[in-house]
Amino acid sequence: MAEGLEIVAQRDTAPPASIALKGTIAAAVATILAGVYAVEGGYVNDARDPGGATSYGVTEQVARQYGYRGDMRGFPKHCDGPATACADAVYVRSYIAAPGYMPLVQIEPAVAGELIDTAVNMGPSRPNRWYRLTMNVLGGARLPDSMSSLGPADVTAYRMLQARLGVIPACVATLDALDARQAAEYRRLAAANTKLGAFLKGWLRHRIGNVDRRSCGKGVG
Repeated sequence: MAEGLEIVAQRDTAPPASIALKGTIAAAVATILAGVYAVEGGYVNDARDPGGATSYGVTEQVARQYGYRGDMRGFPKHCDGPATACADAVYVRSYIAAPGYMPLVQIEPAVAGELIDTAVNMGPSRPNRWYRLTMNVLGGARLPDSMSSLGPADVTAYRMLQARLGVIPACVATLDALDARQAAEYRRLAAANTKLGAFLKGWLRHRIGNVDRRSCGKGVG
């Protein structure tokens, strides 16, 4: 589903080395990506969307960076057979590993899923900053007001929040806080750009509250 921000989310993205996932982490990532695909849908090419031709939320620009040379209507979701460029590869490398979300996939997949979904839609910089602000407000952490990739201190801050509030309350509170900041940003963008205003209802309907709070507490780390 083209939602107006994919070009922001996926520009200047270069594929790093291959990342192999196994066991519970692979299962958690698969569940998260299934949720992303449910929102993104398949092929779209909305003239109002600066991302242009998009398949499974991956823009043509990014698909080319990953080596895909075909029509975006045929861009694969999974890297089956000889395919090495697919939506799974883009998301795992550029929107899970690169922004530093993989440890959170293990600790609390629901929170990781929220960050990943937001990063797909508008790039990881904003959700990274919102995550740090949330840890500071809810857990008393002293993380920098930064948009850079998450690191060990950011992961530790979430573990401390779990210890302070409890595993499930920490997850729910974090999701609520991230959603609130995301919704406010959507409204700001829509007010500033009339073209993006056409996507506001869709953003709020599909990307706010889309992570089920009942899925909290499924971490294994």
